[in-house]
Amino acid sequence: MNQTETLLTAVIKGIQEKKGKKVITVDLTKLPGAICEYMVICEGSNPNQLSALSDSVWDIVRLDAGEKPISIDGDRNSPWIGLDYGTVIVHIFMPEQRAFYDLEHLWADSKIVAIPDLD
Repeated sequence: MNQTETLLTAVIKGIQEKKGKKVITVDLTKLPGAICEYMVICEGSNPNQLSALSDSVWDIVRLDAGEKPISIDGDRNSPWIGLDYGTVIVHIFMPEQRAFYDLEHLWADSKIVAIPDLD
């Protein structure tokens, strides 16, 4: 497994650890000029869960992949938090903001994989 795949696996593990919902990965590796190799998009049910998801991703990626995000956007009361790991960008949304921005369909020409929710 290469470093990007290790990072991607750790991100998904971090999201599932705090019961993030509707997780998808967007594979941008075949698109020339893409801003990253993968995007991971998920949602939480309230701002506290978004913060918990962000913290969990940060912790698990640090432990499993040995990386810290280049930048983090959004804060504890934000309806969206983004973590930029360079090759992987993570978007954690409230459901309303996720529907509004509809990132999945902006990248519809890429490979999108739905990750099953853990209950």
